[in-house]
Amino acid sequence: MRIGLIDVDGHNYPNLPLMKLSAWHKARGDSVEWYEPLLSGHMDRVYMSKVFSFSEDYEYYIDADEIVKGGSGYCIELRDGKEVYCADRDQALPDEVEHIYPDYSLYLDMTKDTAYGFLTRGCPRSCGFCHVATKEGRRSRKVADLSEFWRGQKNIVLCDPNILACREHMDLLQQLADSKARVNFNQGLDIRLVTDENLELLKQIKLTNVHLAYDRYQEKDVIEPKLKAFKDATNLSRQKCMVFVLTNFDTSLAQDLERIEYIRGVGFTPYVMVYDREHCRGIYRKLQRWCNSPWIFRSVQRFADYERLTREEREEVAP
Repeated sequence: MRIGLIDVDGHNYPNLPLMKLSAWHKARGDSVEWYEPLLSGHMDRVYMSKVFSFSEDYEYYIDADEIVKGGSGYCIELRDGKEVYCADRDQALPDEVEHIYPDYSLYLDMTKDTAYGFLTRGCPRSCGFCHVATKEGRRSRKVADLSEFWRGQKNIVLCDPNILACREHMDLLQQLADSKARVNFNQGLDIRLVTDENLELLKQIKLTNVHLAYDRYQEKDVIEPKLKAFKDATNLSRQKCMVFVLTNFDTSLAQDLERIEYIRGVGFTPYVMVYDREHCRGIYRKLQRWCNSPWIFRSVQRFADYERLTREEREEVAP
């Protein structure tokens, strides 16, 4: 068979489903290539994968007997600024494809000496701003051992939504520590689930990038001490640990600024995420630009002094 692949989001980040489909088809003796509308000619089958719902769909004619679409970008759609999961559009990979070693050759620049994958799926939190629990289940469960997608690469990028909520997370963390590879927890660690026991294992892992979250202001009494303990135990620099701050969801601007300043004080990098950014007040976009631009954030210590604020906005955020 002649197989074509289309990464609808672009080639800015490795698409795991396409890498697994490529590996599976090549193992069967099929030819696999990126689909180019003017160059590829007729295909037996073309796979289109889209991760992000906001990505524009592929606009060109596809010359193929069969077209298969899949990914969160197709089963999660935006309705009135909110993401809604459509189960009937969810195209899960067959087990024999899901658990195959990925074809890293598709993204040579990004996968050079780097492995990508999931050890767990699902999350018990069921946050109103996140679709993981709806799509993958309200339980974090082990789906693979590290050897399924790692074969000695120096770097590992984990895409797990909540690995610390998995019952077997200590074994999985031990696998990462034993690998001696540099590990990037790309989707984040649930700081609320950090314990003295798993923190000892996390200290043994060569952490290159860690994402945490301080989204729930109501849980500040739990989150803030654990952020401080994580900093003290790992001594990660600002550059290596980013803490997401959800805004425009269920907090006030004063609470947003309080969280940002706490994260800065601990010694990590706050990163503002704006819920329903398309319809939010302009001050949230300004807050995001002030906080997420390293040079601006270092040079303008107070948001109230940010030059793009109007007089009314300055009065709103002034202490």
